[in-house]
Amino acid sequence: MPLSSRKQIIFNHFESIAPNYLKYRKRFSYYSKDIEKYLNFFINDTDSILEIGCGDGETIHALKGKDKTAIDFSPKMIELAKANYSDVDFYVMDAENISLDKKFDVIIFNNIIGYLDNIQDVFYSIKKNCHEHTRVVISYYNHWWEPVLNLGETLGYKTRSPQQNWLDKKDISNLLYLSGFETYRVNRRLLIPVYIPLISWFFNKYIAKLPIFRSLCLNQFIFSRPLLNYKEEDVSDKYSVSICIPARNESGNIENAILRLPQFSKHREIIFVEGNSSDDTWEKIKEVQAKYSGTHDIKIAQQEGKGKGDAVRKGYAMATGDILMILDADLTMPPEELPKFYNAIATGKAEFINGSRLVYPMDKDAMRFLNTLGNKFFSWVFSWLLEQPIKDSLCGTKVMFREDYLKLTENRKFFGDFDPFGDFDLLFGAYKLNLKIIDLPIRYRERTYGDTNISRFQNGFMLLRMCWFAAGKIKFW
Repeated sequence: MPLSSRKQIIFNHFESIAPNYLKYRKRFSYYSKDIEKYLNFFINDTDSILEIGCGDGETIHALKGKDKTAIDFSPKMIELAKANYSDVDFYVMDAENISLDKKFDVIIFNNIIGYLDNIQDVFYSIKKNCHEHTRVVISYYNHWWEPVLNLGETLGYKTRSPQQNWLDKKDISNLLYLSGFETYRVNRRLLIPVYIPLISWFFNKYIAKLPIFRSLCLNQFIFSRPLLNYKEEDVSDKYSVSICIPARNESGNIENAILRLPQFSKHREIIFVEGNSSDDTWEKIKEVQAKYSGTHDIKIAQQEGKGKGDAVRKGYAMATGDILMILDADLTMPPEELPKFYNAIATGKAEFINGSRLVYPMDKDAMRFLNTLGNKFFSWVFSWLLEQPIKDSLCGTKVMFREDYLKLTENRKFFGDFDPFGDFDLLFGAYKLNLKIIDLPIRYRERTYGDTNISRFQNGFMLLRMCWFAAGKIKFW
């Protein structure tokens, strides 16, 4: 097929600069290294990767992954890439007509969509190379920087480029949606894209991550995934579930947790983990297991450690279900709501479902005033840290696929075993796995038995320390 006039201009441009491209890349190595560093944060060693418009191949060569493929429509660029990097399979190929018979875990567009003749056609083209968990990551210039980059070309600091498509994040997200993808995270990086000793380090590591300043950064990253259109009736018995119920001093709620649990999913596995109770919770758990052994699959355990996080990890280690759920034994999150969590994750609405108690009105004494203020504060902090809206970070009910949880445990060393509650461990781990996180509103009820196990001030300061620690791992690195 003959090239359009614009595509021919772009083709001629890249063919002409190929001989001097290594010198060009060296000039902008500080900028390029930051992109590679950020992408590698979300890429696993076992991922298969496809880069569209790879240029000289330096970016994909620098990325983690066990199986790397790259395409570019410039034969001279591919020739250059093959001469320098043997760990990547390079192909001369038009992005609008990809002929690769393979599915990838990650597909990357690194500052290339501005040159594409028809972006929507390219997004359509990659769909056959996606499975339902594929991530499409797009890095592109913030459109507010267009005058600055044009000035750089005029002054000779930047190589002159053909006219580009200057798109903002809404334009790109809309094109993705029209092509069958959904955007779930947007981030920006680099206030100063060139290396200036100390100044670049300080501004890019700290100032660029703050609200307002972040909107001025040069590079924007858009994360998307294929839209899944499963219906609830199609997945009603597709997956099995394991429901972990941590219980400390909750004797009066144990049987109700069984009686109030609706029928849903292919199979339900209930795991009680008792945690150093001073009442007869453990005896009640054993009694309930024996009483309902004919109708329910119930596993029980006592934790050796302390804290809800330790109990959840022990329960999840025993779990065999496809989907893992947490149900607090105080039953302030009604067990009757769990089918909603199942439907949300089974139909592909998200890969991590986080309960939110702060949408609907609560029972009068369900949450104390200072607790409510604390939850709203941590909601703001988490939304900033995780770059996805998190209304209620401390709701006990969280749901994810066991397959993803096993990956999370492998990556746990990145954050360390620092969270006695378990909420942060799971949320930060989901972020590191690049999962789509979504809130599911619930009706938060007043407890009918026992007292809360949470100390507002002591645990509040502990949560602040964990947020500060996580900010260093997620934001300021």
